[in-house]
Amino acid sequence: MTDGAVSQPARVLVAADKFKGSLTAVQVAERVTAGLRRVVPGLAVEALPVADGGDGTVAAAVATGFERREVQVTGPRGESLTAAYALRDGTAVVEMAEASGLQHLPAGVFAPLTATTYGSGELLRAALDAGARTIVFGVGGSATTDGGAGMLAALGARFLDASGRPVPPGGGGLRDLATADLSGLDARFQDVELILASDVDNPLTGPKGAPAVYGPQKGATPEDVAVLDEALAHYASVLGPEQADLPGAGAAGGLGYGALVALGASFRPGIEVMLDVLGFARALERATLVITGEGSLDQQTLHGKAPAGVAAAARARDIEVVAVCGRLALPPEALGHAGIRRAYALTAIEPDPAKCMAEAGPLLERAAESIAQDFLT
Repeated sequence: MTDGAVSQPARVLVAADKFKGSLTAVQVAERVTAGLRRVVPGLAVEALPVADGGDGTVAAAVATGFERREVQVTGPRGESLTAAYALRDGTAVVEMAEASGLQHLPAGVFAPLTATTYGSGELLRAALDAGARTIVFGVGGSATTDGGAGMLAALGARFLDASGRPVPPGGGGLRDLATADLSGLDARFQDVELILASDVDNPLTGPKGAPAVYGPQKGATPEDVAVLDEALAHYASVLGPEQADLPGAGAAGGLGYGALVALGASFRPGIEVMLDVLGFARALERATLVITGEGSLDQQTLHGKAPAGVAAAARARDIEVVAVCGRLALPPEALGHAGIRRAYALTAIEPDPAKCMAEAGPLLERAAESIAQDFLT
């Protein structure tokens, strides 16, 4: 047994996020389990796929026993698409990316000024219709920068220009906003706990705001960023400027602001919320070793991403944590500070990035074999 190896009988908890572009969180858990058991047959392994509120959040909830519900909604460019949310015992997990995410845009096609969150509002309404009393609203991976105006419009709000006509969809249209009528908003939100789950604590506007920081990822040129920042600042001046600087207001292109100012949402770090919802604390009680991970372990990981949240919770119980990843961009001291004993990168096995992504599954099994040899034998 190597130094630091867990004592037997071992029980491994695999609580990893997706490897974006190659493996879902469920597939990561399956591959890690297969690799571990190749070295230690019959090893007790519990899989708990995790997410931090971004894309993959609904899938993580379904993997732990939530019911998947599908609904037709409006996509970011106004198209009709099928989106899903998860429901269990009066708690719904709603992922805005399911309706308004970048994955719904054709490759290389963006709509920074016109993409709408209307479908996200339709998803929330569907959760209410299904009887949800608590809604965990994961906001990340958005194609939008509309301040949540589309979402609120789907829930009964009206955003009008000086002539009394609805402003066009998207953040760009908010430049023409003259009146915001929230009187028709779905009254059920007064009796529902709405939790804004995000790893983003940016304000709505300014140098660290949604347009400046995240707009370019959604195809916004410098000129578009300036337009969107001015439009969202004007939007906030109409709805309530004091909420524009709250943590989470800038999440998902300002959708966080819309939820905070008009729906009574409360903001919590996404991974913290999801670990609660998924029952991570109970699973941790049964574990002697935790394996976490995501596609890239880098500086962003340390700021609210799933592996950092998993490691912090495990360290609080003095349970050893190792990580798997496609790419490792953190030095050992940063990993140690985060509570991760060691990280196993797929690029250490296959340096070619394209091959690494294409063969991520088999490579991950090989990495898991190494973990088993180092920590379980």
